Amino acid sequence: MTTSAENRTEIIKEIVCDILELEEDEVTETSLFKEEHGADSLRAIEILAALEKQFHVVIDQTELGRMVHLQGVEEVVAEAAAK
Repeated sequence: MTTSAENRTEIIKEIVCDILELEEDEVTETSLFKEEHGADSLRAIEILAALEKQFHVVIDQTELGRMVHLQGVEEVVAEAAAK
């Protein structure tokens, strides 16, 4: 049985890959969305909105600066869920 953190990580990766139109094996924990995958600010907002809807959390747009790779997104979502 997977833990909720592992499940959350899988869901986050699916959301990011779907929005950035990437295969899951193209994205690593630390690959940079903008520099390595061509994401723009609109895609970042789409990711933020999808995460808020999926996890029923509110993420301040100031957190976008930390959401540059999967690891950063996971941290921001975990912090928002803990509030």
